[in-house]
Parts: sequence; C-alpha cells; structure tokens
Amino acid sequence: MKNNMGMADKIVRIIVAIIFAALYFTDRVPGTLGVILLVLGVVFVLTSLIGFCPLYLPFGVNTGAKKK
Repeated sequence: MKNNMGMADKIVRIIVAIIFAALYFTDRVPGTLGVILLVLGVVFVLTSLIGFCPLYLPFGVNTGAKKK
C-alpha cells in the first residue's frame, strides 16, 4: 500500500472531519444524516493517518509528492 495523499490533502480531510463532528455534536445535523457525516469524518481521519485513500486508486489520483 503506497501513500497517495499529500500533506495538504491530509490537513483538509482532518479539518472537514472536525467540522462534521462539530455539526453532529451540536445537533446542527441530527439523525441519520448526522451519523453518516460522523462516520465519513472517521473515515477521513483514518485515511489521513495512514496516508492512503482507496478511492484514489481507480482514478489514478496521487496528491503526494512526485518521486524523481
């Protein structure tokens, strides 16, 4: 499993996950949609921590540094 995420991508995902969690825990987005956003936020955090996004593979996306 190669890293396919750059630092900017990781930071954006962490920020979005924090926003999703804040929306859920402040009851701005309640119910099923809130739970879905919370789960998506957890996925964002996990993919940021490992530096690999499986959805990037089929599309050939790599936001990491280019190797020379």
